[in-house]
Amino acid sequence: MLTLSCCLKVQVQLLIRESRVGSRSEFGLGLSPSLGARLRLRQGLRFESSRGQGLVFEVQADTGNTRSVRGQGGFLHGSNPPYGMTFFHHPTNRYSDGRLVIDFVAQSLSLPYLPPYKYVKGNSPNGVNFAVAGSTAIDHEFFVKNNLTLDITPQSIQTQLLWFNKYLEANVGCKAQDVKCRVADIENSLFWVGEIGANDYAYTFGSTLSSDTIRKLAMSSYTQFLTTLLKKGAKYVVVQGFPMTGCLSLAMTLSAENDRDNIGCVKSENNQSYTHNLAILNLVTSLRRQFPQAVIAYADYWTAYQTVMQSPAKFGINESFKACCGAGDEPYNVDVFSFCGTPSTKACQNPSQYVNWDGVHLTEAMYKVVSDMFLKGSHMKPRFSYLLDRKLHQG
Repeated sequence: MLTLSCCLKVQVQLLIRESRVGSRSEFGLGLSPSLGARLRLRQGLRFESSRGQGLVFEVQADTGNTRSVRGQGGFLHGSNPPYGMTFFHHPTNRYSDGRLVIDFVAQSLSLPYLPPYKYVKGNSPNGVNFAVAGSTAIDHEFFVKNNLTLDITPQSIQTQLLWFNKYLEANVGCKAQDVKCRVADIENSLFWVGEIGANDYAYTFGSTLSSDTIRKLAMSSYTQFLTTLLKKGAKYVVVQGFPMTGCLSLAMTLSAENDRDNIGCVKSENNQSYTHNLAILNLVTSLRRQFPQAVIAYADYWTAYQTVMQSPAKFGINESFKACCGAGDEPYNVDVFSFCGTPSTKACQNPSQYVNWDGVHLTEAMYKVVSDMFLKGSHMKPRFSYLLDRKLHQG
């Protein structure tokens, strides 16, 4: 079975903190008590920021950590043009032509973009991004043990949790081993946990390891990660599922032509991602029972992606499968030996009309559509507006 997502990322994203000033509520994107961002609630998702701090742990939200650590051999060019061409007009180490979902989440709250952890010196007033492109849910040692370390990112979601703990210790004095250390801002923060685990399947493609084995191991690590955050006091958590990974250009390129579903994507890949999402949903249900004081929302990336693929023109998309940036190989503009950012590749002139950016990552336009579905639509349960309202009225 083909499994792709060789560059999908892992993500725990946004933190909102609150303090009371008279009868007015102030929110911040932050973690440490005295360092958190403070925002005055205006209307809906409009905030006025004064000081800020936030967190991101993800794969599709990496804004630069990959550049400072060893990463995937095929995707080491995120710091080269044409990455970043649409919005920033220069590479920003984001694996897209522009902004990512986490950027749109920050924007919706009138917060600055979050800097990558590996570039943060001391306290970051506006937040921290721990995401690493290509990282896994399963610990790296598992891949070493099974001789599957060729061209893979050694960081896992547990690495990002380690970084998070180091950041807390350095800036708040809260040591990871101190189970009683519950930083006040954690329980007043919103954690956005993006998709993680697709790379685990990709790195074991062609091996004797079954998808069931990878799913069980990945979910075990993912469960430990989420449980740790909740035990630290997290009360507002968004858990993001897998997208339709079988619709990515690289998946389409590497799969058999008869392996297609009813919208033309790789059936085996999408079935695998769908099954993994069911496991995530089961976990979310279980965690809601274990931590009834927390609001744990599920961001349905799968259905959001499917909605676009079923009616692309409705969203201004006229190219659903072909990558915008690549070496020109037909039919999907993907050459596994020459990915976007290398000298032999170039980008299309109209990335806003494409779903796929480089064959594995999506365009800013697609990320904007998906983020709107999460933040303003019905593809998050409970809705994002409910989560914010709960935070406003219950603290």
